[in-house]
Amino acid sequence: MNRPEPAPTDRILAEAADRFGTPAYVYLTDVIEARIAALQGALGRWFDLSYAMKCNPNPALLAWLKDRVPYIDVSSGGEFLLARSAGWSPERASFTGPAKREVELRRSIAAGLGELVVESLREARLADRIAAEAGRRQDVVIRIAPDRVPKGFGDQMAGRPSPFGIDIEEAPAALAEILALPHLRVAGLHIYSGTQCLKPAAIVENWRIFIGIFRDLCIAHDLHPDRLIFGSGLGIPYHPGDTALDLDEVAAAAAPDLEALKADPRFAGTRLVLELGRYLVGPAGYFVTRVTATKNSRGARIAICDGGMNGHLAASGHFGMVLRRNYVMHRVGGSGGKGGSEEKIDISGPLCTSIDKLGSGVMLPRIDEGDLIAIHASGAYGPTSSPVNFISHPTPREIIAEGGQLIDATRIEGAGLRDD
Repeated sequence: MNRPEPAPTDRILAEAADRFGTPAYVYLTDVIEARIAALQGALGRWFDLSYAMKCNPNPALLAWLKDRVPYIDVSSGGEFLLARSAGWSPERASFTGPAKREVELRRSIAAGLGELVVESLREARLADRIAAEAGRRQDVVIRIAPDRVPKGFGDQMAGRPSPFGIDIEEAPAALAEILALPHLRVAGLHIYSGTQCLKPAAIVENWRIFIGIFRDLCIAHDLHPDRLIFGSGLGIPYHPGDTALDLDEVAAAAAPDLEALKADPRFAGTRLVLELGRYLVGPAGYFVTRVTATKNSRGARIAICDGGMNGHLAASGHFGMVLRRNYVMHRVGGSGGKGGSEEKIDISGPLCTSIDKLGSGVMLPRIDEGDLIAIHASGAYGPTSSPVNFISHPTPREIIAEGGQLIDATRIEGAGLRDD
């Protein structure tokens, strides 16, 4: 079953579609505000938040988040430029990514980057040379790749060959070498080994693995870290039947381990940082697409929409999903005088390919040409994670709804950093 959506949200979605056109992403800042408050209420006694902007780098959204989240994590030189242009000071940024180019390192270090997340010895040596040439000592946090992650994560990055971080088996020797580099200062450690988990017990067990690794490495190298970065792994419900994560349950189960870590004199001055993106902004976004035509084909009813896989790759099931499952969606306007009964319908996009599907056998009120369909949980991994140029259909609009105000926040062009 697809959940009905409250009338006030539908009014916002309909107004956004009417004013700015479709397909469109609509981001509700009130929802993000509530999620930040919930995180602070449940986990704020231990953690500061860092926004992983790869999930949604919309410049207007970045500017809105600037005064609400302490830190930002960027994954390219282009994201670093976007964050700075949105008002984030460079010292509040960490820079992750397994393939940082020399031009990106040079420009971010010269600009006063807060912390470079080192993912290999090669990167550490290069950063040390660049920092020496710039006449500064660069703070780094070292990303560690654990050898295991509990079951329950949608994407796992531990215990297998990975481009991310330094394998835990090699970490002791690598850390010793990085500590000896004269123009780098090891400010802490970083682990992000799994994403999109809806099981509190698995999240807590994963953090327990982090804490064990952090303790062992810090004791072995006599580190008193400034920061320990926990890749949150907090998931959101995408599909009918998914249950939202209970933050209070996570907090209650994690409390003994986090309290013991904070009580250890070695970590008395350490700031714990929870790095997350999708959990903050995912549920705040809706992908709104208009039905351009309907047809009956071999016993199935199909709604063909102006936005599809090209605008929302994740909802089409082609963004890391092994078995395709429908996202929760609804028809904007509810029954709208067509009666309350639902019928099964396939939702297709505008592309000339059979894989352009947003839903199969979705139960919705009667869908006709001109209707609007809203796909939930679309605030993360939207337009910048989709093949928006494929077949040259219009790029989705991006609209921010703050209170009663709608702002066209469509990103016109990218900010990729080139060598030239």
